[in-house]
Amino acid sequence: MKERDAELIVQSMNRHGLRITEQRRTIARLFANATGFLSAKEVFLGMVDKYNGLSFNTVYRNLKLLEELGVIERFQIEDSIKYRVGCFERNHHHHHLICLTCSRVFPLETCPMDNFQAPDHFQIVKHKFEIYGYCGNCQRRGIGEDAGTMSA
Repeated sequence: MKERDAELIVQSMNRHGLRITEQRRTIARLFANATGFLSAKEVFLGMVDKYNGLSFNTVYRNLKLLEELGVIERFQIEDSIKYRVGCFERNHHHHHLICLTCSRVFPLETCPMDNFQAPDHFQIVKHKFEIYGYCGNCQRRGIGEDAGTMSA
């Protein structure tokens, strides 16, 4: 990503009606320069020296807002919550395949919920579906082959 991509993130914030503050520009730059996922703590640490008095709550509120607007996406990876730039090129509902080694994300174009039938007494209002494993590149490098398989 880099500077052009940071500007795309800022433009996305602007399209959603957010006031573009210097802190939000910094968040955009952090995500644009990230090679993978960022935790809220990593975002905080990337900003705290520049913004005197910045609180973790301020960072978390901004991340939550950006997630709600679809600017960034939130992922549960193992025991932690991580964020990455949203899939700008996809303006439709989709899910992800996530490599546990290199953190590459592959959009899954089909939704498993299309073939799911909930019991009559349950009304589904939203869902999230992610598949974790090892991408082809990591498998070719021998990473993840002996890690076993995840069971459902």
